[in-house]
Amino acid sequence: MTRLKPVHVVGGGLAGSEAAWQIASRGVPVILHEMRPVCATAVHKSSHLAELVCSNSFRSDDHEHNAVGLLHEEMRRLGSFVMRAADANQVPAGGALAVDRDGFSAAITTALESHPLVTIIRGEIAGLPPSEWDSVIIATGPLTSPALAEAIRQRTGADALAFFDAIAPIVHRDSIDLGVSWFQSRYDKEGPCGSGADYINCPLTREQYDAFVDALIAGDKAAFHEWEGTPYFDGCLPIEVMAERGRETLRHGPMKPFGLTNPHALQVKPYAIVQLRQDNRLGTLFNMVGFQTKLRHGEQTRIFRTIPGLEKAEFARLGGLHRNTYLNSPQLLDERLRLNSEPRLRFAGQITGCEGYVESAAMGLMAGRFAAAERLGERVLPPPPTTAHGALLGHITGGHVETIDAGPRSYQPMNVNFGLFPPLTQAHDRGEDGKRLRGTTKALAKKRVLCQRALNDLTQWAATGYPSIAAE
Repeated sequence: MTRLKPVHVVGGGLAGSEAAWQIASRGVPVILHEMRPVCATAVHKSSHLAELVCSNSFRSDDHEHNAVGLLHEEMRRLGSFVMRAADANQVPAGGALAVDRDGFSAAITTALESHPLVTIIRGEIAGLPPSEWDSVIIATGPLTSPALAEAIRQRTGADALAFFDAIAPIVHRDSIDLGVSWFQSRYDKEGPCGSGADYINCPLTREQYDAFVDALIAGDKAAFHEWEGTPYFDGCLPIEVMAERGRETLRHGPMKPFGLTNPHALQVKPYAIVQLRQDNRLGTLFNMVGFQTKLRHGEQTRIFRTIPGLEKAEFARLGGLHRNTYLNSPQLLDERLRLNSEPRLRFAGQITGCEGYVESAAMGLMAGRFAAAERLGERVLPPPPTTAHGALLGHITGGHVETIDAGPRSYQPMNVNFGLFPPLTQAHDRGEDGKRLRGTTKALAKKRVLCQRALNDLTQWAATGYPSIAAE
């Protein structure tokens, strides 16, 4: 039997480690490149693979009501190496999955070092991988080395790689009160893809605006890490920085009320308006336009819920501004995470624009399965969009809405959340006894049905299209 050529994986974090294990588990040799300890980073402390540097929590492990808990369960059912190590090194954390960080990374490192089909090479890949490497997964995360990041930037285009997130909060559409807010584009402009009613508008009186500005200025803010610098530039100033420049700054910036008419109060002109723009093709998520912020998450929730129409807002993601190298993946990657312009290169983990340890590992799992199947002359079907894996993969590779007025780059990193899933085809607003469900009970019932649908569809996909089908 002819020995298979190896697949190269660049980056030994959670995504790279998961990808390498998935490849080797299918009988395909893999070479895992990790620059530490030859080249250190500003945050890593050890030379272990899959070192957790920010938190030892994988977040909720509830697979019946929580999207990340559902992702945990799907990964377990798909044979995730990372989840196996996490479960083996779990520490008490209530309903969350938290791990002993040292034990977790040591288990990952030992398992990969001892696998007969895995070769680990320590050292930096200072540029694009050599052309003779015909199958490569780049999983270098938010701290991609400057030389590799610059090579990727040159290969994909100057505007295709971001070095800092300027993140605005994203709100679940069904939590916005349309009895207070309304749909309208400024001056009713339709635009190339619009209808003239493309934004949700939340009006503020002068008193509400003044109170909002005061809250922004007084709010508790997160500080930059030393290694991040202070990457403010006028195109993505945090709203609290704008507020500090003058009380009317926001009102003449992202909160300007011009060109809009409140149908709920035709005789009263709003003093300021917060606009939300559709953020995904499903229309389930809306982005707060111009609201990138360094407010701490608890402060964001408290302050933003004072905005009329957002009093009961549920956030799919809160805002931030921090160092995070990532691709404009919807424009650059295909459904199997390959670079459209150079398919030998795959990307996985946070560099694709997924947030979080678990999400990174899940995309490493997918990339590893895709690469292994390709090397074996097979073809893995992407998971259904109703699953957590499929919803996250779909968002990364094409589910995000690009809008003309958002500029050339509006794609931003995202954790897995139910707003990425296709809506249910039926309302689930009654209990087994036939009584109408309300409030929290109704929301939990909906989440439970979404999770049941995901796991059912995952099982069917695994039986018919996974791990692989014959290549076409």
